[in-house]
Amino acid sequence: MNTLDGIMIIDTVSAVHPILPLLMLLKSHAKLVMVGAPENPVELPVFPLFMGRKQVAGSCIGGMKETQKMLDFAAKHNITPHVEVVTIDYVNKALERLLKSDVKYRFLLDTGNTLNKK
Repeated sequence: MNTLDGIMIIDTVSAVHPILPLLMLLKSHAKLVMVGAPENPVELPVFPLFMGRKQVAGSCIGGMKETQKMLDFAAKHNITPHVEVVTIDYVNKALERLLKSDVKYRFLLDTGNTLNKK
């Protein structure tokens, strides 16, 4: 909690999902940018925003039709992303590697399997 300082989380999920766990990861003055577009509104808990001076922003990257067209084009031409998938337990090490320029690909934070760990 409150460990991701000075950066942002880019939330690409286009289904309704809880954003509170993502907000709780951010330190003060950090930002959650939502680029996925769920069909129904997501719940926005404002108390963590007030207490941490955190921000939530959005960016329109195109609708489902445009996104599907782009994915079809990428599949047809064998264009794939180059990412390094890391767990939440590795995020501090990933940040250290970013500072050292020791990153070959973009980091992809796998929150699906790590946020629900007990």
